[in-house]
Amino acid sequence: MRAGVPVRAVLRSEWTKLASVRSTWWCAAVYLVVVAAFGWLAAASTPTAVRPDLAVGVALTGFGFGQLVLVVLGVLAVSAEFATGSALVSLTAVPRRSRLLVAKTVVVATWAALLTAVLAVVCWLAARTLTAVPGGIPLTAPGVLRALGLQVAGAALLTVLAVGLGAVLRSSAGGVGVGVALVFMLPPLLALAGGVVASRASQALPALRVGEDPFLAVPTTWPVGLVVCGAWAVGAWAIGAVLLERRDV
Repeated sequence: MRAGVPVRAVLRSEWTKLASVRSTWWCAAVYLVVVAAFGWLAAASTPTAVRPDLAVGVALTGFGFGQLVLVVLGVLAVSAEFATGSALVSLTAVPRRSRLLVAKTVVVATWAALLTAVLAVVCWLAARTLTAVPGGIPLTAPGVLRALGLQVAGAALLTVLAVGLGAVLRSSAGGVGVGVALVFMLPPLLALAGGVVASRASQALPALRVGEDPFLAVPTTWPVGLVVCGAWAVGAWAIGAVLLERRDV
């Protein structure tokens, strides 16, 4: 960043921009309602479970649908600025475009992670309240804290992917469409197609995660799923950063 523009000032500016648009709060409200409602309904429909992590996994089901809102949030954080022309003002204040994108990504991903952390605790409370498990469902039980942490990490990576798509395409409709296809539509379609090639392709896509498991996609272990999602997020973001540096506003 150029002299006279501290990092904190840029981060504060990005948060101001994010918080000043209604779409941010609409996305947050929909995300909170969808995930919390599905979580409590899923927990209520599961009266018993043999292990705490299984009970919590059921309560986290709402993230499978709710995380689509994070795709919208991440894409709009970038594309809306180009649509309104305010990107020119931002890039004038911070000429190093990739660094501006870093600040925007940090702010949006942190916001998504905070919302997800709150919802993860809400889902844990739903499982603890409504699902009977021998010994209860303590937060520190094996697998429980890991599932909640992975949910937060997955949401942050998904948001980074969405920001990258917004920077690459600069189109709200295009970015959201590609993002939804990558994380929600193609993985289950390939899983249903069957066959080794289709199954491998499904596992190679950044499918939405519900705790330790992919949502409606070919199963993978959580380390593999995290690496795949991380690779897509970093790749999309890097391409977006390069194109942002090279293209005109």
